[in-house]
Amino acid sequence: MLAGEAPAQPGHSVRGPPPPQAASGILSSASAFVSVEGRGAPGTRMTGTVTVGPPCLCRQVKDSSVKRGYFQKSLVLVSRLPFVRLFQALLSLVAPEYFDKLAPCLEAVCDEIDQWPAPVPGQTLNLPVMGVILQVHIPSRADKPESGPPKQCSHENLLPAPVVLTSVHELDLFRCFRPVLAHVQLLWELMLLGEPLLVLAPSPAVSSEMVLALTSCLQPLKFCCDYRPYFTVHDSEFKEFTTRTQAPPSVVLGVTNPFFIKTLQHWPHVLRIGEPKMPGDLPKQVKLKKPSRLKTLDTKPGLYTAYMTYLHRDKALLRRLLKGLQKKRPSDVQTAVLRRHLLELTQSFLSPLEHYMASLMPLQKSITPWKTPPQIHPFHQDDFLRSLEHSGPQLTCLLKGDRLGLYRWADSRRFFKSPHFDGWYRQRHKEMAQKLEALHLEAICEANIEIWMKDKSEVEVVDLVLKLRERLVRAQGHQLPVKEATLKRARLYIETVIGSLPKDLQVVLCPP
Repeated sequence: MLAGEAPAQPGHSVRGPPPPQAASGILSSASAFVSVEGRGAPGTRMTGTVTVGPPCLCRQVKDSSVKRGYFQKSLVLVSRLPFVRLFQALLSLVAPEYFDKLAPCLEAVCDEIDQWPAPVPGQTLNLPVMGVILQVHIPSRADKPESGPPKQCSHENLLPAPVVLTSVHELDLFRCFRPVLAHVQLLWELMLLGEPLLVLAPSPAVSSEMVLALTSCLQPLKFCCDYRPYFTVHDSEFKEFTTRTQAPPSVVLGVTNPFFIKTLQHWPHVLRIGEPKMPGDLPKQVKLKKPSRLKTLDTKPGLYTAYMTYLHRDKALLRRLLKGLQKKRPSDVQTAVLRRHLLELTQSFLSPLEHYMASLMPLQKSITPWKTPPQIHPFHQDDFLRSLEHSGPQLTCLLKGDRLGLYRWADSRRFFKSPHFDGWYRQRHKEMAQKLEALHLEAICEANIEIWMKDKSEVEVVDLVLKLRERLVRAQGHQLPVKEATLKRARLYIETVIGSLPKDLQVVLCPP
């Protein structure tokens, strides 16, 4: 954690990522929740040069001794993990005490955090801090996107009762999208196609949460484009993003300075959000407007774009969410409804891609034990578009609209050239290659190894041992989907092959 103090202008009390220059102060030794890489943990959504500001809580008080009349204190939590929800809850507990008691309070909190167990994917943890127990579930790749909040551990008698966080990393999607519920599907399409989008918000907190909500609406598709939850004129890419000599890059920018409205008038999509309403109020939806109306710095809230959606608006979803708001349905339930809708949209879009990708896998009968496994067939966009007529999304989604047109637009414009498609294709190709390797290993283990060795040279036999060992190591590291029975047979084959070699080679292959 970082703590710092600096004079600030009035009216800029911030809960959210601070400007880059705000990171100053003392660094805690608490590192239990700083790193958990590998071991099945889902990776962060940050790629390339993406920079995400750390969670921060700031406070301003009047101070006549300061030139600008206000004094600001900030508490910043720095971590490589994208556990936004957990860190926000932690800061809301720690920051008020820190502002009053300063360093001694922070030292006590850091001592408590140092005692937290390591965040192992798939486990539910109870994290004590300042007399409160935060109960969280560490996500893993095995978790379903629509899974519910973690259940409290019945075998533990925890006093006080734990505060159960429904997620450590997912934002309150409904609260973030309240002012744009009428345009959720339009924004989903823009994110899917990797279109450049400028988000102008009244504060860094609103800006950051809206950008992070937008980047999470494509699940289970990983968002691989660039995004900046809080971008300022001081960022190094300011000149690159504001130039008019080339098309805007595929990036989602969150800003608070109205200066960007004038500077980025050439951007095709701009979302301006007004001041947040009270939690119980019905959300006032931003209006859809043409980009040509972006002429003044006092532009009214709205979504400025000329993009025409291919999918019709789901009015039933909007009515359901508004009815839930009137009945004071919990925000987590509203978020679950909205996230399920977005999940079904993405899965419906990906379904034809998955079906076509599966057709590129070589047939299992073409895999023979003693030959190199066949290659995965290449992905051809034209062949995929032709396959949509009999395996398109119209078969899996009831939402009306020109879904085939969305793919053709994606083909001609953005998606198939975007980092989203590249990331999805690389992951699927890697999984298929691992499956091929596992099938090949199974074919070898089912073959008669003694007959194969009869007419083989020592070099060929040694080469087989080395390859089997390499695949065995990969399989034991869970990089290959292989059954335990196959692994046992592979170990037996290695022992049999080595036993058939001369003593000097056995010593080399099986050192004492």
